[in-house]
Amino acid sequence: MKTQGLLTALGILRTSTTASAQSCWRDTKCTGPLQPSFPGPWQTDIYAPPTRSVRPRRILSLPDARVIAQFPNPSSLVGNGSALVYDFGIEVGGIVRVNYTFSGGVGGGEAQLGLAFSESKNYIGEWSDASNGKFKGQDGASYGRIEGEGKGRYIMPDKDLRGGFRYLTLFLKASKITPSSTPLVLNITDIKLELSIQPTWPNLQSYQGYFHSSDELLNSIWYAGAYTLQTCSVPVHTGRQVPMLSNGWANNATMGPGDSILVDGAKRDRAVWPGDMGVAVGGLAVSTGDLESVRNALQVIFDWQNGDGSFPEAGPPLLQQNSDTYHMWTLIGTYNYMLYTNDTGFLIRNWPKYEYGLSYILKKVKPSSGLLHVTGTRDWARWAQGGNNSEANMLLYQTLTTASTLSLWHPSPKPAQSEKWSRLAESLYTSINTHLWDENHGAFKDNATDTKLYPQDANSLALAFNITYPNRTTSISDRLLENWSDIGPITPELPENISPFISSFELEGHFSLYKTSRALNLLRRTWGWYITNPNGTQSTLIEGYRADGTFGYRAERGYQNTPSYVSHSHGWSTGPTSSLTHHIAGISITSPLGKTWLIFPQLGDLSFAEAGFTTSLGKFRVAWQRVDAHDPSTPSNTSTFRDFAGYDVQIDMPLGTEGEVVLPFLEEGVETGVSTYEVSGVEGQGGRWRGDGRSWRRVIGGGRKQFSVRQIGEGEVPHYPHDHSQSRN
Repeated sequence: MKTQGLLTALGILRTSTTASAQSCWRDTKCTGPLQPSFPGPWQTDIYAPPTRSVRPRRILSLPDARVIAQFPNPSSLVGNGSALVYDFGIEVGGIVRVNYTFSGGVGGGEAQLGLAFSESKNYIGEWSDASNGKFKGQDGASYGRIEGEGKGRYIMPDKDLRGGFRYLTLFLKASKITPSSTPLVLNITDIKLELSIQPTWPNLQSYQGYFHSSDELLNSIWYAGAYTLQTCSVPVHTGRQVPMLSNGWANNATMGPGDSILVDGAKRDRAVWPGDMGVAVGGLAVSTGDLESVRNALQVIFDWQNGDGSFPEAGPPLLQQNSDTYHMWTLIGTYNYMLYTNDTGFLIRNWPKYEYGLSYILKKVKPSSGLLHVTGTRDWARWAQGGNNSEANMLLYQTLTTASTLSLWHPSPKPAQSEKWSRLAESLYTSINTHLWDENHGAFKDNATDTKLYPQDANSLALAFNITYPNRTTSISDRLLENWSDIGPITPELPENISPFISSFELEGHFSLYKTSRALNLLRRTWGWYITNPNGTQSTLIEGYRADGTFGYRAERGYQNTPSYVSHSHGWSTGPTSSLTHHIAGISITSPLGKTWLIFPQLGDLSFAEAGFTTSLGKFRVAWQRVDAHDPSTPSNTSTFRDFAGYDVQIDMPLGTEGEVVLPFLEEGVETGVSTYEVSGVEGQGGRWRGDGRSWRRVIGGGRKQFSVRQIGEGEVPHYPHDHSQSRN
């Protein structure tokens, strides 16, 4: 898709794709937006269907998955055991309805229509991929009795709702066939799916954020992350049944309050997991903007706080316990939710439980070392947890720093409490860097013992959360590269597995160091590998996969060698959606609702990028575009102009807000003094641009502004940054 220029981002270009037949799920009250906040050509990248009534796109044969026809098209199941596969083209979920006509005798027996589901092409057939939690127990198929000859319709029972799939296999099964029986023929006349995702939204394409760039792969990954999060925002009464079924599946359990709730995966586990929300909340905030599902997910964890102050690792109906790390993710998630909503009612209601939860985890800090001593050892799947584990200590540091800030965001600010938690964070920072750092290796160890395990999670979190000395960060980033394979980082703490969850923090870490090329390389090889994989959903992001490129993530660590159990639409894998917005487009907020913000684009190898999202304060937008050398249309104010390259930036921020604009030099990591910066649109505000050796920065107020960055070749007399006022009505 070609760029429409910077004016696109600032609302000059307008297109619309109003969804027809808009509706919400069943009798759910519609609370979602009717229209997108940023209509434009990028809407063609959205994977979400325009309506809740969805049909397959193609018909495939069994067992070779060969495309034999487009859908709708006449198709028939002829004879007992005959089968066809219907490909929806994207991840979907909900209730299937099949219209048919039937002819033929069954010799006194009965005929049934079987329905089996799979997210991946690898597992299509008469058995659904695994989801019920019993691993070796079979999900099997859903069956509907064919009542007799003539027209008929089968509608799946509500409890059989299938949360995530791309492929539907229909097959004919007769209990008794006699030689005199006429041939069994089931003509499929129509198939419709009642889509259940994001139940409170009447228009599933009405995104409140967007991203667009010159790299189509990055665009695809951003929107795959957004759609993944949509498929993980589900009706609250469609959770996986617990105790788990030995055979079949049921998605009819209640998971929390409200109408829509954010769960870990579309197919499974279909429950709230606070650790997954550590990635998912930021992605939702900059894409769909659906924070209603986040609020309900956090609320149910607070509602089920244990008597000792601990939070469950997962919400109902699972209610798994004994995880110190997921306990802390609930506290961190409260900060993330407040940043984008400033929901003071939620904070006031849950503040006593928040304080109690923080007190619970702080009691586990050992005075002798100053480090957290983990006793709740359940975690994201890493093999070893417990003691003074470095990943958990990184999370405690982030918990304390966000708690210190939250106490000041409280409607009744608590500066003494904030100062206390800030001091504890500083003390923990010193302990982490004293006891967990390996100077010889140049990375953090898994714990304070003489271990040779240097985990991806702890080292990524150290960069993402800024938990080490500046002179150590490059070494950590370099050491993380040692885990990389052609298809992503193989995590040392879960050998032979690739975790997009942990890699989301590594991605954020490299971006935070302005190692743009490295971050884009990681993004393309990891998430790019899956989104282009012909056996995946090609619309959502997978939970994890093997180093050999197969889908059997966690085969030996909890999933009992059941590769079809892996979720192919998992919210914890969506880190690129927020990272691309924050770092490539370069727009993020730094206080509730965006009262303050940061503009800091990283150009990498792209020629343009733009993004926007909304809060209740309004729309936040940024767009940048490179200007090539020797472009005669670009003005120059130099008397001896010969050679230049640069870029233009436009922003549009709500009036009454304030932020810092950082304009990086063109070459990543290169310090230079021979650059000219032409800046316009600061509306006569005071202050000066400040240089730090790699960028210029300045605090300005909200509104519509434009900036130009030009790098002049050697020998030129540089022009220092100056302003051209430009008012906005």
